[in-house]
Amino acid sequence: MNGDPGPGADYRPLILDETVPDEASVLTQLRKSPMIRILDLRDVLHAELRKVHNPPQGGPENDRWVYYPWRRTLVGLPGEQTFRAIRLDRNRNKVTRAEQRRLAGLAVGVIGQSVGHAIAHTLAMEGSCGLLRLADFDDIELSNLNRVPGNIFDIGVNKSIVTARRIAELDPYLPVEVYTAGVDEHSVDEFLYGLSIVVEECDSLDVKFAVREGARRHRLPLLMDTSDRGLFDVERYDLEPERPPFHGLLGATTAADLRGLSTKEKAPHVMRILDPKELSARMAASLVEIDETVTTWPQLGGDVQLGAAIVATAVRRIGLGYKLSSGRTRIDLERGLDGLAEPEPEDLVWDNESEPAAAPSGPARVNVLHCAQRAPSGGNTQPWRLLIEDDALRIELARNKSSSLDIGYRGSAVAIGAALHNARAAAAAHGILGGHRFVEDDGFAALLEFGAGSDPLLARDYPAALARDTNRRLGTGAPLADGVLAGLAAAAAAAGGVVHAITGRTELAHAAALLGESDRIRHLTPRLHQEMYGELRWPGEDLRTGIDVRGMELAPDEQAKMRIAGRADVMARLHEWSGGAALGEYSRDRVLSSSALVAVTLPCRPGPEGASLAEYATAGAALQRVWLEAERRGLAVQPVSPVFVYARHPDELIAISPDFADTLTSLQGRFLDLLGVPGHEIMALVLRLSYAAAATVRSRRLPVPGAGDRS
Repeated sequence: MNGDPGPGADYRPLILDETVPDEASVLTQLRKSPMIRILDLRDVLHAELRKVHNPPQGGPENDRWVYYPWRRTLVGLPGEQTFRAIRLDRNRNKVTRAEQRRLAGLAVGVIGQSVGHAIAHTLAMEGSCGLLRLADFDDIELSNLNRVPGNIFDIGVNKSIVTARRIAELDPYLPVEVYTAGVDEHSVDEFLYGLSIVVEECDSLDVKFAVREGARRHRLPLLMDTSDRGLFDVERYDLEPERPPFHGLLGATTAADLRGLSTKEKAPHVMRILDPKELSARMAASLVEIDETVTTWPQLGGDVQLGAAIVATAVRRIGLGYKLSSGRTRIDLERGLDGLAEPEPEDLVWDNESEPAAAPSGPARVNVLHCAQRAPSGGNTQPWRLLIEDDALRIELARNKSSSLDIGYRGSAVAIGAALHNARAAAAAHGILGGHRFVEDDGFAALLEFGAGSDPLLARDYPAALARDTNRRLGTGAPLADGVLAGLAAAAAAAGGVVHAITGRTELAHAAALLGESDRIRHLTPRLHQEMYGELRWPGEDLRTGIDVRGMELAPDEQAKMRIAGRADVMARLHEWSGGAALGEYSRDRVLSSSALVAVTLPCRPGPEGASLAEYATAGAALQRVWLEAERRGLAVQPVSPVFVYARHPDELIAISPDFADTLTSLQGRFLDLLGVPGHEIMALVLRLSYAAAATVRSRRLPVPGAGDRS
């Protein structure tokens, strides 16, 4: 590089491959020298590589020996790709591997190696460039060491060489070029040639100006940190080649006007750039004292390190194509510390009101409504309107309570079928049971006529329907008791339904993996994610709809994970990275703790229109019978249906999640095969059965007509 490097000019390590004969000869000579220390880190670092999750794949790579002449030390290291994979592993995923490769294509020049030292070193630490070019004509003095992280052995050594050596000891493979004569109007074009970004941190006003004029010619973005109140400037000459230097703050001033000025003569120009009213009081007062009680303007090491962090962030944004406009900002730590406040702990304080499970004592017809309202529904949306008209109960589809997973209102129809079964059970218990039918005109409804009939088997379900709940606790994994599956099959058959069950540990593990992946897709699809977390109810919210968070039976770590998983911005990142496998852990863990997984289905007639809503409602009645029978047999019941449960055609999977439609197609096929569900059967729901402690809380319901606020 230009200029005479002078004493201590060695700043690049010698990298040697002992499989190359000429380099092996050099290594032999170095090893023979009693003055050279040998430090072999290869085994240590290869052991560290084995701890890296998902290490990058690549071909075999020879280890290297790196000689640092200024330290008289020979170091054994892994090759470049392996070395970087280990050293930058803790960047992930604040910087992904793909982003790291993209940043490695940047060449960054840093002019001025006081503040610039920290900036260049930070860029090297983060792996935010593939080449650094450094410039400074000055040597290290003791007074520099308040902000330059060197040491007394660096005194008298050129500042750019000190920076280059420190970077070489961090990453010997990163190319670093130095300009020990600094940069001026004659050499600025040579310095800037081939760069992606230039960082200007020099003291000379005329050089500052010349660098900006050069950046305009080369169409380079220019960054500058001023170590006072986090002042940071961006000048995007790559996007705005006609942009005036210093944001136009110096007006018609030229580089020639600034050349050779004394400190006093520079002051007016500096103030026009820095804006006196925005300087910290200590900086402004110190400027008054220059050449009186202080030699020059003060800088603190912490402010310099802050500036390095700001510049490094800006380099990443430019390098990765994120928005970074020209302009000025301040990241003021003092002001931030003035804003210290006590954090408010999140206390989840719930009211103690509970949902009664006993039979209500009101009029018979109101009790029928009450029991119908206790039916299960996706997200506890209660997608119905309950009306008594003409001696009949009408359970009418409420389209406004549908969701993306409720394809064609099939899930709502299942819920209406379950509500109809509850209503029939209550009517039978009260001796007012009549006929029932489904109505599909402008909408969909189930009608239950009030009569004078009864049915002992139906009436048996009345108290069970009132006490029914969803239990999401982890199970014991104990096998089902004898006769359970036969009893569930009989319950389903009473409404024309079929039960498909798996109980083996291998099959349950397979189902857990499939349902976990379904949950991952639900989290990573923005609309599904919004709807899912919109169902949850926290203290202070209306618990009469949605899912009471207490009913999720979350362990403390699961509750913390849920707070993170509820953030749409986090899900967007995981989607971008093709990550998020842990998003399925909640369902996976619960299925793995289960005794069985059962799908309740209904055979339906083939036809161009597919199954009707009436058929889905019939499946819902079968589902409710199975659920109540399972609880009578001491089982905890939790719906764990995948996102594709009501999808019958490929275009419906696309509608659910366009980005994951192919994956959903594969998951659906494997899931149905695992459970043995034939193509002519429609699915009401998938239930997880287990032996577990009682649920913490029962979900509440909206009030029913004629029952006041009681559910």
